Amino acid sequence: MTKIKRLLSSRKFWAAVVGLLLVILKAWQPDFPLGEEELTSLIYVLVAYILGTGIEDGLSRRHPSSPLD
Repeated sequence: MTKIKRLLSSRKFWAAVVGLLLVILKAWQPDFPLGEEELTSLIYVLVAYILGTGIEDGLSRRHPSSPLD
């Protein structure tokens, strides 16, 4: 149960869900007032956010005596 709880509290998960919902919405409702370029740009921002959050999480869990310090 803790894995599900961690997943539902993950910022990366919710950013991915938002991106997926936007793509599905645009495919299902082609006249949705969001152009292809705008959707692509928004997806790029979400991907950058997910990667940045992942890097931040990874670096915050690093062992303090790591050779990269």
